[in-house]
Amino acid sequence: MANEISVSFNPTFREANASRARYRILMGSAGSGKSYNTAQDYILKLSDRRFCGANLMVVRKTEASARTSAFAELCGAVKRIFGARFGEIWRISEDRLFLECAATGGRIIFRGVCSDAQRERIKSVSFSSGKLTWIWIEEATELSEADFDMLDDRLRGALGGINPNLYYQITMTFNPVSARHWIKRRFFDVPDDPDVFISKSVYTENRFIDPDYARRMERRRESDPDGYRVYALGEWGVGSEGLILPNYEVGTFSREDFSEVWYAQDFGFNHADCILETAQRDGDLYVLREIYVHGRDTSEIISLAEGEGFSKNAVMYCDSAEPDRIKTWRRAGYRAVGVKKEPGSVNAQIDFLRRRRIYIDSRCVNTVGEISQWCWMRDGESGELTDTPAFGCDDAMAALRYSVEGMRRGRARTVDARSLGL
Repeated sequence: MANEISVSFNPTFREANASRARYRILMGSAGSGKSYNTAQDYILKLSDRRFCGANLMVVRKTEASARTSAFAELCGAVKRIFGARFGEIWRISEDRLFLECAATGGRIIFRGVCSDAQRERIKSVSFSSGKLTWIWIEEATELSEADFDMLDDRLRGALGGINPNLYYQITMTFNPVSARHWIKRRFFDVPDDPDVFISKSVYTENRFIDPDYARRMERRRESDPDGYRVYALGEWGVGSEGLILPNYEVGTFSREDFSEVWYAQDFGFNHADCILETAQRDGDLYVLREIYVHGRDTSEIISLAEGEGFSKNAVMYCDSAEPDRIKTWRRAGYRAVGVKKEPGSVNAQIDFLRRRRIYIDSRCVNTVGEISQWCWMRDGESGELTDTPAFGCDDAMAALRYSVEGMRRGRARTVDARSLGL
C-alpha cells in the first residue's frame, strides 16, 4: 500500500502520530489541523496489516455531533488517501454510522455519552474481529471527568494473543477553552507522566490553511482578545478572572423535574442560531436543552424545534431586532415575543444572571463552551477590565440573557395567544 498512495501531513504532528502513550492529547487553536491529522492517522493505521485486530471508537458528547464532525472528517480522509479506489478498501455506512477496512477488518464506530442509555451502549461494545484498542474523543472538553473515566475503563485486557503490535490509546482533540477544566488539572498541572503525550498546535503551523482564514483570526486579536488567546494562540482560556458568568455548574438535569419551562432564541445564520430551553428553581436558572445551528433558515429551525418536542405552550423570548422571524415562529404556533432592548439592558441582564446560580445540562455543549470563555473586554491602554462584554462567539449567551427577561421583569412566562395576534 505504501507504494501506491501519497499522503500529506503537517510536520508538527509527526511525533504525535508516532506516540504510543496511553493518553495522546492534541490541544491547540482552531484551524491547526488537529482533527484532520487525527483522522488521517487512524485511517492509515487501520488500513495497515501490522495493526490487524485494532478497532477505533470515536466519541463526542452527543452521537449526532459525531456524525457531522468526526464521521465526516474520517470519510474525507479515506477518500483523500485512496482516491477513486476508496470503495474497494473501505466500507462506509452512513445509515449505521461506521467505517470498516476490507484489508484488515478494522472498524470505526461512533458513540455519544449524553445519557445513561448511551453510556450503557459503550459498556457493551464488542467487535467481530479484534478488540477495542483506540478511542478518539473529539472536542474532549465537552465530556465530564466521569465520562472520561468510563471510557478509560473500556481499554483493558491482554493484546499480545491478538497481535503483539497492538496497544491501547485514548486520543483527545480540543481547543483549551477554560483553565478551570478538569483536563488541565488532570493532565497538565502534574509532573511529567510517561503515559501522557501532549501536542500543542496553532493555525499558523497548518500548511493547508487558507490566507482568508488566517486574516480572520488576526482580526479577532482586537475584537475578542480572550477568544484570540484560545482559538488563535491555542492557550488555555481565562480562569475566573475576567469571566462574566463564573457562577455556573454543569450537570445532568431532566425536564420532568420542572413544572414549567420556557425558551429563548438568538437568531442567526452565519453566526449560530441558538434556542435554549430553560427553567428555574429557588430563583436559580437551569438550561436543560439547546438547539445550536449554523446556515439554517427559519423553517428548518422550526422543524428542528418540533422534532425536539419544544413546547408551543411556553413563551419564547427572541431578539426583537428580527420581527419578521418572530412572526414566522408565531405562525408556526410558537409563543414568540421580542425582548425589548433599551440602554443598559445587556448589563442589567448580566447583573441579574450574576446574582444567581446557573445550572447547565452537560448535553448543552455549546452553551457550556461559550459561558466558559465569555469575558469582559480589557481597556486597550491600561489592560484593565471594562464593563463591556467581548462580543463574538456569544450566541448562546445572548439567548441566555433573553431567557431571564420574564424573571427579571416579574412577568409571567406563559402568554395569552391573543396578545400575539394568533
